Amino acid sequence: MSRDVALVCGASGALGQAVVVELAGRGDRVVAVDRHAAGGDAESVRLEAADLAVVAEVDALWARLADRGERPRWVVNAVGAHASGTVAATDESLYRHLHDVNLATAFWSSRAAARTLEAGGAIVNVASRTALAGGVGSAAYAVAKAGVVRLTEVLAAELAPQRIRVNAVLPSRLDTPANLAALGTERMRDAVPPADVAAVIAFLCSDAARAITGASIPVYGWA
Repeated sequence: MSRDVALVCGASGALGQAVVVELAGRGDRVVAVDRHAAGGDAESVRLEAADLAVVAEVDALWARLADRGERPRWVVNAVGAHASGTVAATDESLYRHLHDVNLATAFWSSRAAARTLEAGGAIVNVASRTALAGGVGSAAYAVAKAGVVRLTEVLAAELAPQRIRVNAVLPSRLDTPANLAALGTERMRDAVPPADVAAVIAFLCSDAARAITGASIPVYGWA
């Protein structure tokens, strides 16, 4: 029996790593993508390097998948980066960086997936709680993540006739070493472990979620 192929974009981040572990652990063949695919392939996990903010590199990645006979059924867009800054204080380089990392990567990856996935496939984008509320002091990040939510909604409608689902998850505060160092123990007390968010993503990448599309699902925990 063939196993489903899952493409995990942003696989070296804390959440991306958790998604790789979750999907590989249930038996999927995972293609783990990041700008620098360090290390070697492991059982059930194959590494691919690509800068997903660059259209040509995204297209080249999908061409390599096709050459290997790997047609993803599940695509997870988990590339992301956060930086603080009000609208007034944000310079052009910071805005473009956060737009490219958080929104452009999801857009170009989703475009390639929309051209390739078959009925029964699914795309899951990682947005953020700040896409819907808050974001004061993280303006460019919040705006980019809001774009991910709209991308999800629009693409879900576009792909509905092909029965390809598109959803987003909206984490709040993730329990990662970087966040702990930046925010401190008290603010991180109710942070959500990446593995818990990965479990929600894995559910959306399954037949059990076949009736869910166009949704933005909060994964806030108690934060």
